[in-house]
Amino acid sequence: MSRTSNHAPAVIERAKLVVNAPTNLEDFRRAQSILLPALLGATVLQTAEALGVGHATVSRFQAAFRDGLTQADPAPKAKWGGRRNHWMSLDEEAQFLAPWLEKAENGMLVVASPIREALAKHLGQPIKASVVYRMLERHDWRKVAPDTRHPRSDPAVQDAWKKNSRKIWKCCSNQRSCGAER
Repeated sequence: MSRTSNHAPAVIERAKLVVNAPTNLEDFRRAQSILLPALLGATVLQTAEALGVGHATVSRFQAAFRDGLTQADPAPKAKWGGRRNHWMSLDEEAQFLAPWLEKAENGMLVVASPIREALAKHLGQPIKASVVYRMLERHDWRKVAPDTRHPRSDPAVQDAWKKNSRKIWKCCSNQRSCGAER
């Protein structure tokens, strides 16, 4: 069963004033998120359905109304979302990646698996490869794919070989399966 909201009587009275003389839609909806559970006994889920928002938004509306925020006020600092489950700060990650950055700047190829091993050793626990890839992307590293041709290949020599080589096609022993003459 969904929980119901309990609000102080002063908050309920202020919500009634806002609903009776609304100044903007956002404040009106915040006041409704207080009054529906307080006066009608609606749960958070029922309130969310009535307002046409998610249940988490109802809780945010209620908290914003209790804190006295209006639409004219500057937006409060978000308390939800963001990077909560990180092992290192962005500065610590940059310091950790510094040795590999020097190698990359000197033209050496940097591979993710040694970074993963070093990170696991640094943190003292096993690390998945996706953690390393996300960390590299956070620091604007990009994957450089090798060329599709060998650097010492010579197209003129290859064309000469194609023109002068003997093309020998052998048919399989079962002539029906290879499509040879019938």
